[in-house]
Amino acid sequence: MDINTKQRSDICERSILITGGTGSFGKAFVRNVLDTCPHIKRLVVFSRDELKQFEMAQEFPESKYPALRFFIGDVRDQNRLRRALEGIDTVVHAAALKQVPAAEYNPFEFIQTNILGAQNLIEACLDTQVKRVVALSTDKAAAPINLYGATKLCSDKLFVAANNFRGARDLRFSVVRYGNVMGSRGSVIPFFINQAKTGRLPITDPQMTRFNISLDEGVEMVCWALEHALGGEIFVPKIASYRICDVAEAIGPSCQQEIVGLRPGEKIHEEMITPSDSPNTVDLGAYYAILSAGKVPAYLKRRQAEVMAGEFSYNSGTNPDFLSVEDIRHLIRSHVNPEFVPV
Repeated sequence: MDINTKQRSDICERSILITGGTGSFGKAFVRNVLDTCPHIKRLVVFSRDELKQFEMAQEFPESKYPALRFFIGDVRDQNRLRRALEGIDTVVHAAALKQVPAAEYNPFEFIQTNILGAQNLIEACLDTQVKRVVALSTDKAAAPINLYGATKLCSDKLFVAANNFRGARDLRFSVVRYGNVMGSRGSVIPFFINQAKTGRLPITDPQMTRFNISLDEGVEMVCWALEHALGGEIFVPKIASYRICDVAEAIGPSCQQEIVGLRPGEKIHEEMITPSDSPNTVDLGAYYAILSAGKVPAYLKRRQAEVMAGEFSYNSGTNPDFLSVEDIRHLIRSHVNPEFVPV
């Protein structure tokens, strides 16, 4: 079977729990799964915010979605995770603290959620009947220079290594790593749309670039990974980049662009695959997969893929695929605000 073919029937037969399920990705994932699989066995939203769960329950009422359940809890609490995982066979791990400046100021809070929380989930999955786990990562986990990225790199390593001690269990852990999600909370596009009303847009550095992915693309990738992961992969999508000045031009062409300098822990360009990763990276078509050292030969026996030649890297600044100003405007109308008009 072509591994890039969309095949969702298997997901409809699963009992799924998503950590951080009330966030931007979680809501998009829940909506997608319920639209695709209206008779899914069970879908559990696990998060610590009761208000967001209440609001989400109004959007997805039990009378219409009887398989949907809400479970208050924190990934820092392994016992609560273990209880929530009863009867669950599939886990999507989206819970994380994510704001770069906040991580620099509150480092151990990020460590407790992003690293210790990841290990708590792994232990809970090993102790229950879970069979598939996909954890969400970030481009900032590649060669990290900020604490948020460092915690997510540690999390990635924990999930990949968990495959080494699953024993005889039918249990696979994998990771999905992608760039900035267009329109997600705290991201640059909603911020610029709001800030454009003032007539000024703050630019950290005019050379800055970032990878871009829509929520729908992120959800589709996670669903693909749930069905096709062999365990131990860090999957990376082939997606476009944008220039921060092009985003400013797309949103506020009449606005003054004010250079404010890099925030603590920011890069000019983001990486998703470093040159050091290239010997262990394979091309799967729509995605790359970073494997553990020495795992490539065995992986190629199980899956058709191409090994990346030379010192390959995947960087938002050298990416050959860039969004134009018009591309950005079209995507904003498609994924953020259909009524969007440049200021």
